[in-house]
Order: sequence, then C-alpha cells, then structure tokens
Amino acid sequence: MTNYRLVMPGDLNNYGALFGGQLLRWVDEDAWLAASLDFPHCRFVTIGMDRVEFRRSSKQGDILRFEAQRVKIGTTSVTYTVEVFQQHGDETPMFTTHVTLVRVDEHGRKIAIA
Repeated sequence: MTNYRLVMPGDLNNYGALFGGQLLRWVDEDAWLAASLDFPHCRFVTIGMDRVEFRRSSKQGDILRFEAQRVKIGTTSVTYTVEVFQQHGDETPMFTTHVTLVRVDEHGRKIAIA
C-alpha cells in the first residue's frame, strides 16, 4: 500500500525538523490501514515495531511516501514492513521498520485472524 504525507509546520520540532514521534505515528497508522484493508473483518492493535532509526531528517513542505508491505501472517498477528521515502531524495528510505499488529476482540483479547 502506498500513502503520502505533507510535512506541515505543526509536525516540526524547534529546530525545524520533523518530530520523530510524528513520523512514528504516521508509520503506525499506515501499517494499521494496510492491515485493515487486507483483513477488513478484523480489529487490530499495534504490539510492536522492531527498530527505530532515523536515517535523514525532513522539513516543512516535504512530501513523504510511505510503502507498507505485508511480510508475515501468524495465527493472531500480521507484520508489515513500512518504508518512508522523501519526494526529492534518492530511493534509499529515510526510515524503515517492521510493524506487528495483533487481532483482538471487543474485550481486547487476542483472537485468530482467519
């Protein structure tokens, strides 16, 4: 799944760079969207990201491209690789992580995806 985000003034820290936490929020949201589109009958919550390493900063006006790809399906969980690219950068991701989500019932208990 491909998604785009525009870096706005409210997304920036006091040095004019994108807050890392804002990028993590968008990554988490994109993984959840991908899982919800792949499994529309399921309710998912995020249980983890495998690595957080910011390779480049981003500034106001940058358009970021998010690529979420499913890489693993378990009994109750699904994992997506999420890569973030800058519009005018090279094709090396500025950020990459694996996001794992688990399916839960209305009481928050894990249940099988299938």
